[in-house]
Amino acid sequence: MMWFFILLVIGFFAWRMLPAKGVRSVSTEDLKGLLKNKSVQFIDVRTPGEYKGRHIKEFKNIPLNTLKSQLDGLDKSKETVVICQSGMRSGQAAKILKKASFTDVLNVTGGMSAWRG
Repeated sequence: MMWFFILLVIGFFAWRMLPAKGVRSVSTEDLKGLLKNKSVQFIDVRTPGEYKGRHIKEFKNIPLNTLKSQLDGLDKSKETVVICQSGMRSGQAAKILKKASFTDVLNVTGGMSAWRG
């Protein structure tokens, strides 16, 4: 019975880490080309302190814990790129956006840790 519980917990965490269906990944190198596109909305889901320390100027800071309450201020039809420090929180943000019917969501692989800009 204990093994079943352990497998259930592992399965739950593995499921939570999977990318949301329909969310594409983008490398930091490919992101550089997207930054010039004014029709794309960019969201940084890190805390205000992390954002203040280092950020990409095109990204708007909407911390993950406030994202759901700020969805009305975003355009669901626009391509939306999300970033965090490592890609974990932005992956969660991408799931939130997809559940809220955003059509084109991209998650930056490696996040700001991988950014060399």
